[in-house]
Amino acid sequence: MRIGFGFDIHPFSDDPERPLLLGGVPFPGHRGLEGHSDADVVAHACCDAMLGAAGLGDLGSLFPDSDDAWRGADSLGMLAAVVRRVAAAGWSVQNLDCTLVADHPKIAPRRVEMQARLSETVGAPVSVKGKTSEGLGSLGRGEGIACWAVALLT
Repeated sequence: MRIGFGFDIHPFSDDPERPLLLGGVPFPGHRGLEGHSDADVVAHACCDAMLGAAGLGDLGSLFPDSDDAWRGADSLGMLAAVVRRVAAAGWSVQNLDCTLVADHPKIAPRRVEMQARLSETVGAPVSVKGKTSEGLGSLGRGEGIACWAVALLT
């Protein structure tokens, strides 16, 4: 067994047309996150957790923001590519657990949908928990969203 830890954080975008995607689920009416890809912090944290557990580097080394091929990329597609890479290295994903920190939007109404999209992509159970920052720090000031993830591979 191997355990991996992942983290991602993105600031909110100033572009009113940029969609907010979390765990592959759109959140209409909310500001999107700034990033080279679609900036899905949940998918990115999951990728890094799996890559770390498998000893395969990190998301930035596989999908560098210096490469225009990944501009606007679908993070669930990136997640699926990481799952394939992990499997090719001889590992099987057993589960992922994510903690998403955001004072807005509220995660609970879309949590089941996020878990389903992520679990389908990964081929293993993915749990998502939403937490607020209680108004502390940059997340509490509404500057962005962060996610932590842990992966178990066998």
